Amino acid sequence: MDLRSIKEFIKDTIKYIVIAVLVLLLIIYVVSLQQVVGPSMSPNYQDGDILILNKLQYRLTKPTRFDVVAVKYKDTKYFIKRVIGLPGETIAYQNGILYVNGKKVEEKFKTTETKDFTLKDIGYEKIPEGFYLVVGDNRANSLDGRSKEVGLISEEDFIGKVFLRIWPFRRK
Repeated sequence: MDLRSIKEFIKDTIKYIVIAVLVLLLIIYVVSLQQVVGPSMSPNYQDGDILILNKLQYRLTKPTRFDVVAVKYKDTKYFIKRVIGLPGETIAYQNGILYVNGKKVEEKFKTTETKDFTLKDIGYEKIPEGFYLVVGDNRANSLDGRSKEVGLISEEDFIGKVFLRIWPFRRK
């Protein structure tokens, strides 16, 4: 190898290292892949679906009602769920209808029948600042914020907002 070849090799290697570092930073701070595990988000997302999360979303803004999100649960697990209740709100389901602060709110996505629920079922009058109520779309088969085991989710436990489903490419 002559000096010119060594310089080109070093220059190419530095380019690849910079690209690798940028991709790594992108994955750590901006986007990530998450897989749906279990039936809790059916019929909108299925077990095994692979999703792209926007991790930067909640560094810049707060979660909003009906966002589909990934949240940490018990340190080693995560959930894909839908945001239903925001800080300061009272939430209730009666006869399958969502009520926010006593007013009916239409859920414009597919969901299964929701059993009656109020925040009092998990020990709250209203959602405290910095916390959210998240539930699965398959309300009959979802471990989510309606149970005392899970309860309300801290803002700090949000991983990101679902941006795109990439697998399967087409849903039958």
